[in-house]
Amino acid sequence: MEYKNEEIIEAYKIYTRLAASGNCLTADAKAYMRDERIEELVDQFAREDDATIIVGGDILYLVPIATTSPLHMSNEMIKRIYLSSGATNLDIYLMYVTIIILLGEFYNSYQSQEPTRSFIKMEEWLEAVHLRLESISQIEEEELRKIEEEQEYNWIRILEKWMAIDDVKEKAKKQSGNTNSRMSFLNSVKNFLEKQGMIHDIGNNEMELTEKTKVIVQRYYMDYEYNRGLLDFIYQFDKKEGA
Repeated sequence: MEYKNEEIIEAYKIYTRLAASGNCLTADAKAYMRDERIEELVDQFAREDDATIIVGGDILYLVPIATTSPLHMSNEMIKRIYLSSGATNLDIYLMYVTIIILLGEFYNSYQSQEPTRSFIKMEEWLEAVHLRLESISQIEEEELRKIEEEQEYNWIRILEKWMAIDDVKEKAKKQSGNTNSRMSFLNSVKNFLEKQGMIHDIGNNEMELTEKTKVIVQRYYMDYEYNRGLLDFIYQFDKKEGA
């Protein structure tokens, strides 16, 4: 398809605005919303960067869909900006698992295409993460190593990392330090999600999903190609209990 010069320029303006900040108001991208040719051009620019454009409410979002995308935030950047000093890639893997579990709490363990709750408390998220990882820890180590090879995900070290955060010294009479340490990690993840426009803090230690997140979950999170079977693995115990 051939495009007019002014169409290319208009599409490029919209795309550069999106690439600079990751989003823009639909009111500032009227040509994208109204003109299919402009929309096709902008979408094509996004594909060249291994990204996609989604509409969430009155906002356009540019979302990388592959680690090869120049728009994808590197592990080093995530560690430097959002995690504590000394963080490793293992912290990022644990971070991703906690995000999967958080979203699962909104989507009934991914059994629903629409959110089944409007908000969640930090304490509920913490409890959900602990219960999921505790269930996984019950799997025999030999079986877990086979699963690691299939998923290319180091579950044993992730479990060790989570349990290590709960390293309460025997002389301590209270276990609040345990919860606070884990809560501190989840607060770092929460900060990351807020900065990425995926959740809103609504006060009272509660948060809700943004329209951006809802669209991403519907399009990608439940797709086996993108989650590599992680959802099935993390929530397999729900299926067994409900069988």
